[in-house]
Amino acid sequence: MTRSSDVRRLPAPTTPDPREAPALAWGVVAPGGIARTFASAIGAETQQRIVAVGSRSLERAQSFVDEFAPTATAYGSYDALVADPAVDVVYVASPHSEHREHALAAIRAGKHVLVEKAFTRNVREAREVLDAAHDAGVFCMEAMWSRFLPHYDVVRRAVDTGLIGDLKWIAADHGQALHPDGPQRLSDPALAGGALLDLGIYPLSFAAMLVPEFTTVSARGTLTAEGVDESEVIVLTAADGVVAQAATTMATQTPNTAVVAGTKGRLEIDGWFYFPTRVRLLANDGQLLDEYRSADTIHALHYEAAEAARLIAAGDRESPLMTHAETLRVMDLMDEVRRQLGVVYPGE
Repeated sequence: MTRSSDVRRLPAPTTPDPREAPALAWGVVAPGGIARTFASAIGAETQQRIVAVGSRSLERAQSFVDEFAPTATAYGSYDALVADPAVDVVYVASPHSEHREHALAAIRAGKHVLVEKAFTRNVREAREVLDAAHDAGVFCMEAMWSRFLPHYDVVRRAVDTGLIGDLKWIAADHGQALHPDGPQRLSDPALAGGALLDLGIYPLSFAAMLVPEFTTVSARGTLTAEGVDESEVIVLTAADGVVAQAATTMATQTPNTAVVAGTKGRLEIDGWFYFPTRVRLLANDGQLLDEYRSADTIHALHYEAAEAARLIAAGDRESPLMTHAETLRVMDLMDEVRRQLGVVYPGE
């Protein structure tokens, strides 16, 4: 058998070290599961400091402080948290249905904001928050944490430099067995439940990262008895012929992998593709040419916190890796998916 002479190599990541980001004082809104992951990550991997925690329950806020930030102040209301003069930036970790209200409260108080994904329930609310941040002159970013990971940088640069030739195909899935026995909020339309905003945003945002504009969106899926989406497959096309498939479900576990294919080869991202993991570069004949293995732990939310801290310290108002326009674009895509599936949240 003749060996291929192909010597293509993946680019090394250019992601800055999160430990070198300037230390800012953080306030945490809604100390639930994702806030616990965030606090654990920044505490272990950055210089960032949590100085205040707000919850509707003072006891819950104090419990979070005791575990993650013993010198922080616990507040029994969100308004009290955003009013704390010691807070530089507010991390909004409440359910999607509350993001608009909590982000606007922080912005009105003159605070910079990092808002959990999905940024809001819909593009109208997202535009309202981003316009308010612009008018107030504060930093605002969607906490689409995977966008800031080193292996995403490797994938992005490999595609941008033509390492796999002309981009033709993207496929990614995210499925977890979270319904009907998982968190109740996922079943509740009033809390913007369903698979899309919680899980589907990962493969959808991944595809959007690599394709500047999609010209068509087609979604097929199933709804729960409560009227939120349980599973869907989204097919997107671009004017240059790129096809992307983003699949998601909260009914069962899926491989959670991604493939990015071009005319000269492909990238395969192991499960869970949006966590720190392995990226493989393969030739069209299947030969493994190179691979990148992330050295980070799976819950790497410290990269997004470090990105925000660097930019805030520099006086910037948005991130080039997750721009305001990109947040609106992905939110608009999800609105269209919900329209096609017939999912409407109360009060929209």
